[in-house]
Amino acid sequence: MNKNLILALCASGVMTISGCATFADIAGADSATLNASAAKGYTDLVNQARSKGQLDTTSSTYQRINSVFLRLKPYADQMNRTGQAFQWQVSVLKSSELNAFVAPGGKVVFYTGIVERLKLTDAEIAAIMGHEMVHALEEHAKSKMGAQALTDLALGIGLSAAGIGQGGTAAAQLGSQIGIGLPYSRNLESQADQGGLMLMARAGYDPQAAITLWQKMSQQSSGGGSFLSTHPSNSQRIAAMQKNLPAAQAIYKQNRR
Repeated sequence: MNKNLILALCASGVMTISGCATFADIAGADSATLNASAAKGYTDLVNQARSKGQLDTTSSTYQRINSVFLRLKPYADQMNRTGQAFQWQVSVLKSSELNAFVAPGGKVVFYTGIVERLKLTDAEIAAIMGHEMVHALEEHAKSKMGAQALTDLALGIGLSAAGIGQGGTAAAQLGSQIGIGLPYSRNLESQADQGGLMLMARAGYDPQAAITLWQKMSQQSSGGGSFLSTHPSNSQRIAAMQKNLPAAQAIYKQNRR
């Protein structure tokens, strides 16, 4: 299918959100390019943190996070269906913020605050790590970029037809937030929750810890930081994970150490 035809289908509504990964490819966000770009940005972030004395490479918190990361890594590699080999890395930043995130290609960042303020167990760290690894394995950043590009294209065409000119960019940004953007993001977060359960279970971590993690998070409903604010509500995610807990527990019992 050529580029112009896909653009026409997206604009007309014939191509739905399921085509967003393809749309992202055409927009220039193919997996190899996206992973390479993310790797460069990650290196810049780490170098900047190091220069400011914010990179943690020695504390007990770092050692615990790194140990969990290394234990999950081979199981994450087994789950990789992207067609691209990941060069997994984890960096720990000294910050009181409750946050963790992943960049395409397996570049994970943890803030010390999320471990220390919540007094996380290793299994609860694994719940976060598994969640972030699944985001990368499912190429959720790529899907999100495709959804964003599709939304901006559709809004741009609509605004043009309505005779709206220079102000279209701000309107498109607002539209993406209240349209595809936020609900789609929550859907991806839920996928990462469920996949993360299975990943941590394969590595021998009790998936019940994902429930206790979010029970702890629920006590941080204000000032929770980026990790908390961008995720579905605690009650929703706990209920969804509890439905998948029996399957994850079965895997855990087979793989516990």
